[in-house]
Amino acid sequence: MNRRIGIALAVMLISLTGAIHADPLDDGLKAFTAGDYKRAIEAWRPLADQGLALAQSRLGYLYMNGQGVQQDYKEAVSWYRKAADQGDADAQNNLGVLYYNGQGVTQDHKEAVSWYRKAADQGHARAQYNLGWMNKHGQGIPQDYKEAVNWYGKAAEQGDAKAQLNLGLMNENGQGVPQDDVEAVLLYRKAAEQGYALALYDLGLSYYKGQGVPQNNILAYVLFSLAVVGGEDKAISIRESIQTVMTPEEIEKGQELAAGWKPGQPLPKSKDTKE
Repeated sequence: MNRRIGIALAVMLISLTGAIHADPLDDGLKAFTAGDYKRAIEAWRPLADQGLALAQSRLGYLYMNGQGVQQDYKEAVSWYRKAADQGDADAQNNLGVLYYNGQGVTQDHKEAVSWYRKAADQGHARAQYNLGWMNKHGQGIPQDYKEAVNWYGKAAEQGDAKAQLNLGLMNENGQGVPQDDVEAVLLYRKAAEQGYALALYDLGLSYYKGQGVPQNNILAYVLFSLAVVGGEDKAISIRESIQTVMTPEEIEKGQELAAGWKPGQPLPKSKDTKE
C-alpha cells in the first residue's frame, strides 16, 4: 500500500473512532451531571468494554461510590486498574485511594504510594496532595517533611485547598521548611477563600492569636463564623469566647462581614498587614 494512502487511512480511522467515542462519552457526562447515573453507565460501559481508558475510569468511579449500581469496591478496582494501566491519572490516583483504605483490595500503603506517584508525576493535583500526605505521615514510605512540602507545593500551586492548608501548617510548624507564620497565613487564606472550612478556622486562629497577622477579634469572629457555617463545630466555642471581649458594635460588624461573604470572594484583611 502506498505510504501516503496508508497514513491518510490511519488519520481517517482515528477521526472516525474519535467521532464514535465522542457522543457516548458526552452523553454519559451529561447524564452523570444530571444525576442519572444509570444512563451514564449505559453510555460508558460499551466504551469501557472496548478499552477506552476514560470510560473505564468513570465506570470505576461509579462503582466506588455506588452511583447507578450497587457499591462494589472490587469492581471499582477492576475498572480503575484497566484505566490506570493505560496511564489514566484519575484512575491511578483513585486506585491508590482504594489501596490506602483497603477497599476491594488488601490494604497496602506502599502500593498506594506507587499509584499516587504515577498520577502525581503526570501533574494530578490530588495525587500530589496524597503523596505529600504519605510523606508527612510516613505511610508506605519513610517520613520526609521536605518531600511532603515538595508535593504539597505542587498541588497548592494548582489551587488544591487541602494542599494549601497542609503546606500552611508545615510553615507554621517549621516542618520541612523554615518556620514562617506569615507564609502560613498566606496559604491558609488561599484555601479559606475557596470556602474550605478548616482553613477558615485556622486563619481565624491566626487572627485570634495575632500570629502571622496583627491580632484582630473582629476578623477572627468573622472567620470562625464562616467555619461554623462550613461544618467546623469546634469553632463555636472559640467564637463564643471572643464575643465576651467584643463590643456590641464589633459583634454587629463581624456578623455583617460574615453574612456578606461567599466562597471565591476575597476575605476581609487587616488594614495594617501585607497579606
